[in-house]
Amino acid sequence: MASRREVRCRCGRRMWVQPDARTVQCSTCHTVTQLYSLVDIARGANRIIHGFQQLLRQHQPQHHEQQQQQQQMMAQPPPRLLEPLPSPFGKKRAVLCGVNYKGKSYSLKGCISDAKSMRSLLVQQMGFPIDSILMLTEDEASPQRIPTKRNIRKAMRWLVEGNRARDSLVFHFSGHGSQQNDYNGDEIDGQDEALCPLDHETEGKIIDDEINRILVRPLVHGAKLHAVIDACNSGTVLDLPFICRMERNGSYEWEDHRSVRAYKGTDGGAAFCFSACDDDESSGYTPVFTGKNTGAMTYSFIKAVKTAGPAPTYGHLLNLMCSAIREAQSRLAFNGDYTSSDASAEPLLTSSEEFDVYATKFVL
Repeated sequence: MASRREVRCRCGRRMWVQPDARTVQCSTCHTVTQLYSLVDIARGANRIIHGFQQLLRQHQPQHHEQQQQQQQMMAQPPPRLLEPLPSPFGKKRAVLCGVNYKGKSYSLKGCISDAKSMRSLLVQQMGFPIDSILMLTEDEASPQRIPTKRNIRKAMRWLVEGNRARDSLVFHFSGHGSQQNDYNGDEIDGQDEALCPLDHETEGKIIDDEINRILVRPLVHGAKLHAVIDACNSGTVLDLPFICRMERNGSYEWEDHRSVRAYKGTDGGAAFCFSACDDDESSGYTPVFTGKNTGAMTYSFIKAVKTAGPAPTYGHLLNLMCSAIREAQSRLAFNGDYTSSDASAEPLLTSSEEFDVYATKFVL
């Protein structure tokens, strides 16, 4: 019995077997149990260890490559974070958009220059801090500063965020404007005006309803917004309810375009918009002013502000702008270069409220 070994069946029965036995059958449940010697167990362990070593050798080159890649990534400088927007809480801040649509069949030539000229005016003449001006042009390095639909929307929200009394806000756009059917019935002419961002072919235009909702409606009492829109079909692109019709002799009257379907005013603040032309007209850019292509509207606005003297009235400023446009028209006609798209339209003033344009001072 000393040379035998004990085996226990699954049913619990104890059995005694010879040391060299390979199988044994239980007399109670008749289950056949496979028996292994210590030598068999050692051989099986060796096979497992050998297989594991082969597996390690097969994956070692790949693991080494992964280590090299991780080391290279650690050696590389971290990716550049998106440039943060300036603080939205300065007393004077501006968003300036210039879109040339480079590479497109409808590309423009002077819009980026217009935005840069506006920046110079605001910084040098109007006391705007350079870091409170958000530029959106195709020349900008930051992807947040490219004038896409998303970025322009974001910039407009930034401009009016947390606006307070005595804030002076400026929105300038130089590029293509357009019209499309009005689907909510708030337009007298049945057309919505729109701005065309760089990616408007895929992302769509920014229509006046949205511009009014983002830029105009949030303005609180004491805050002031001035928009300068150098684009076609831009007369009421901010959807401001009052239009100033200025005659050549300087007389004017206000047209009331308030809609019973939607409120288009502010939250107590003031909004003004100088547009390049009426809703059904085309604006233009011309080399007449500076010898190079520039937006007629942008140039006439900047020139009027610079030559009008301190704190001109809105009426004085508008007359100076119209005079500059008419002068350009005359020079183009004299040279035989005049067409309907070359500065033929005159600037238009719209406002959130009626006011005396010859008594109210223009102050940025």
